[in-house]
Amino acid sequence: MAALQQRTTDLIRAHEEQVLATWIADLARVGQGQDTRITGRELEVQVREFWRLFLAAMTAKDASNLRGEQWQEIRHFLEDLSRDRVLRGFNSSETATFIFSLKRPLFELVQEGFADSPKDLGEQMWALSELLDLLGLHTVQAFQKTREDVIQRQQEEMLELSTPVVKLWEGVLALPMIGTLDSQRTQVVMESLLQRIVDTGSEIAIIDITGVPTVDTLVAQHLLKTVTAIRLMGADAIISGVRPQIAQTIVHLGLDLQGIVTKANLADALALALKRTGQNVVKAAP
Repeated sequence: MAALQQRTTDLIRAHEEQVLATWIADLARVGQGQDTRITGRELEVQVREFWRLFLAAMTAKDASNLRGEQWQEIRHFLEDLSRDRVLRGFNSSETATFIFSLKRPLFELVQEGFADSPKDLGEQMWALSELLDLLGLHTVQAFQKTREDVIQRQQEEMLELSTPVVKLWEGVLALPMIGTLDSQRTQVVMESLLQRIVDTGSEIAIIDITGVPTVDTLVAQHLLKTVTAIRLMGADAIISGVRPQIAQTIVHLGLDLQGIVTKANLADALALALKRTGQNVVKAAP
């Protein structure tokens, strides 16, 4: 990356407030600091903090090495800013604008300061452009990583919410399944169910597939894995909600569910579970 001359850094330092005022005005012009996501005061604080770190790094030795130690603080600042922008609902373009909008005030300043030397002007414009592009790229990469982390966490939370493990009776757990089973969801199901078996000391787990629209070979394999894991924990499993269509599909696919107890509905499965645990449910006398 091209290096900045001492003359350039001196020029920038001498016109610090002018650059900051133009930068903040340009950010406001594109709508930043103008809505409920972030106030103008908060934005100005971030601008001035970035500027402080930018000046310190720009005048350090080997300032052209963005991966160097002197740029570490500003990299961390941009990562924190990107994380903040994700949580506030900004998109990647709006986040990158924080850096790229600094180009105009710096370019205008350098053009004016190097008007007497076209060669140096071109070199310094290129050096600034490279530097800000790298900072902008780092910002976007940090934004994307944070957003991916947030999306993954939300998906995991939704999976956990969509697969609640319910204690139906002492020693009896139920896991109502709704929607399609895939490898990721099966993993979440097994982890949460096995942990609940350990926590409650339950002997029987009912897996209710009434809300599963279709059962194919892959879904059946996931069910078998879950049942096997339950048995390895010393508990037993009952699959309920096997509708006629699903039963026909299982037969046509030639799937082997031998040894696995199935029931047509959750009520029948609970009745069997109670019987196995030595419980007897009778109607109360009038």
